Amino acid sequence: MAYSDRELLARLIQCEAGGEGDNGMRAVASVVMNRVNAPGGEYARVGQQSIRRIIFQPGQFVCASETERGAYNPQNIYNMRPEQIHYDIADWAIAGGRLWNLGQALWFFNPFSTNCRSNFPSSIGTFVVRIGDHCFYNPTDAYYQT
Repeated sequence: MAYSDRELLARLIQCEAGGEGDNGMRAVASVVMNRVNAPGGEYARVGQQSIRRIIFQPGQFVCASETERGAYNPQNIYNMRPEQIHYDIADWAIAGGRLWNLGQALWFFNPFSTNCRSNFPSSIGTFVVRIGDHCFYNPTDAYYQT
């Protein structure tokens, strides 16, 4: 049986940001939904209003992959057991909830340091905010040319 969009989003939230507190989990959910609703660029073409397509777009979320660099990835959405908080945040994001300080962020990553890069990925995203261990990036005009 295929997972619903709600289930997939709850599992991704837990996998990508389960240890980042409520705002960290909300931020990750916001990025997914910003991609789903992107008005242009790559995510508008790939996502076409689909949470499933955004989550499973190749190379986007480590947690959506059962293998990474040729090895089994035990921290994947299939091994997650979401709790009510993950479903609540998924429901909030699907209903249109977004963190106010995140803008239209389309990307996040954990730099494993105290500093966030000013651009990610390359020059199509600019740093907007750090929440927990993750840095978040808004699209530049160049993104919409992708």
